Amino acid sequence: MTPPPLPSLPPPPSPTPSPRVPWAGAAMLVALGAGTVRARRRLRAIPVLPEPPVTPAEVPRAAGWRLLTARGVEADGATFLAACAYAEREGLRVLDLLPADLAAERVLGLLRLVDPARYREDRLGEGRGAGHAVLVAEEVLARAGYAADGARPEPAELLALLRRLKEYAADATGLAVAPGLSAGPPSGSAGPARVAELRAQGLPAGALAAAQLAGLALLARAVVRRRGWGAAAAGLYWLQPYLALGGPGARLRPADLARATAARPVRSLGAGLRTAAAAARTGSGTDGADSADSARAAVYRAELADGTDRFLEPRRPDCPWCGSRRLSVQVTVPDLLQGKPGRFTLERCGDCAHVFQNPRLTPEGLEFYYRDFYDGSGGEGAGIVFGRLGAAYRGRAEMLRPHTGSLGPESWLDVGTGHGHFCNAARAVWPRTRFDGLDMGAGVSEAELRGWVETGFQGQFPEFAGKLAGQYEVVSMYHYLEHTREPLAELDAAAAVLAPGGLLTIEVPDPQSRMARLLGPAWLPWFQPQHQHLIPAANLSRALAERGFTVLSEQHGPAHQGNDFFGAVALTASRLAPDPNRPWAPPATLGARARAAAVRTTALPLFAAAALLDTLRTAAARRTDGGNAYRLLARKAAR
Repeated sequence: MTPPPLPSLPPPPSPTPSPRVPWAGAAMLVALGAGTVRARRRLRAIPVLPEPPVTPAEVPRAAGWRLLTARGVEADGATFLAACAYAEREGLRVLDLLPADLAAERVLGLLRLVDPARYREDRLGEGRGAGHAVLVAEEVLARAGYAADGARPEPAELLALLRRLKEYAADATGLAVAPGLSAGPPSGSAGPARVAELRAQGLPAGALAAAQLAGLALLARAVVRRRGWGAAAAGLYWLQPYLALGGPGARLRPADLARATAARPVRSLGAGLRTAAAAARTGSGTDGADSADSARAAVYRAELADGTDRFLEPRRPDCPWCGSRRLSVQVTVPDLLQGKPGRFTLERCGDCAHVFQNPRLTPEGLEFYYRDFYDGSGGEGAGIVFGRLGAAYRGRAEMLRPHTGSLGPESWLDVGTGHGHFCNAARAVWPRTRFDGLDMGAGVSEAELRGWVETGFQGQFPEFAGKLAGQYEVVSMYHYLEHTREPLAELDAAAAVLAPGGLLTIEVPDPQSRMARLLGPAWLPWFQPQHQHLIPAANLSRALAERGFTVLSEQHGPAHQGNDFFGAVALTASRLAPDPNRPWAPPATLGARARAAAVRTTALPLFAAAALLDTLRTAAARRTDGGNAYRLLARKAAR
């Protein structure tokens, strides 16, 4: 018997496509909303000078103060006196004055860079302002070496000067709205003038213009495709000037607020295009800078005519720490930091795990490879990096709190202080401590002029051991020992300089870090050719004990520096396409410039991913107490 046919089943329903989440539009909307709220909050934190009651024909002089105004900006006498009175009352030595009618986009740009509520207390923060008028104490001008010639500076010159003045009044610089001050005719919101202003503030004009144009392109795409979140983001971008700066009670009343809001997309597109074109035309600097680079290039060509082999000593067959001959190559790399010619090898001891440069640089070689890194052409970049390590500096200073009195130590010598960034930041933790600094470079003299150290000693630390014997309660060596030729001699000098019972605090890279094995030659703390020795923590503890020290604390996680992945991307990009403008290389060809630009563009998303990975890695390092560096705190025997 034939079975009845099975009933036919309806075809399964086609899967309903899940709605696409417009992540880009949502992210833009959130970022713009947060930026608008932040700008409005920051605007409320800017103080306002009293309204000037009178407008004298001439600006009167006030003892000890100078008012510097940009070309085209006029300040009346009442505003000057009101600014002097405010600065005296608040204990300020530098005060940037914001015209009440400052252009809307310039206000928004300033509020992106500055949090007025924290500006003064940020001892390492860069000087920021409107570039229109600055009130300065004459003694600050004198220490900064500024000699007024009577000519009105351009806004870019005034912005650059303010950055410098903030360094000489680290915790005494502020800003305020001056209702009686007018911005005057616009100096140019784009083009060469704007490029000059951005560069005067240490900002990459070309990159900022490219980011502005890319953001506008994303917003336009969202509007054309009628994506709801993207369209909302475009609307918020359009209205942002009024939402952030307008309304009752606004402390600034930009003269162009209505126009800036109504025509913002068109104005922003034009400004971005003009700024990008001007940045491309003017290259990386001014004619003066180009002339200095040409002279520097001639010096390097003369030095490199004899090659770089003369900068290296003969290879040594044994470990400088324990004498073992069981050596193996750890890494061999070129100079990835600056791209100067030469190759460098780090070897590891099979017995004590000490890692050292072999063959090592001669003193002449060290001078060659250090040049234009911390000073000279690389000085500004190094200063920006060091200026962003405030949290790390405070953590180093706080490490001593359980082991010293409530008022802190009376005297502290920071060895390898550079320009004194640590000492400047540490004053916020130990305001009663006298901080002195010692370094090989001329930056220590600048640190003394700025007031970041009380006394600056320039030279080799062991050479000062006898002169400074027993004078300090604390000696610090933060990322210093790895740069020295004879680290054990440096420890001897520290023991001599410390008073009985004094504290020695050291921070160095950890050559036993997991990331050193994972990233290999791209691990930033290898830092060739500058780092001569990388010392395992156990080795350093034993060396301190041999010199009469007792280790009080050892920290690994808190000393971690969150730059492993970011540094690996940077070093790899530098290796693939070195800076074509470096003066120690032959003149760059068009091909080399195009390759460098292509590598940098390709690396942008990698830098973003690396920054995220470094954030996760830092959190893990804190929890597991294991990072890429470590700190030791040791006490010298009382007698």
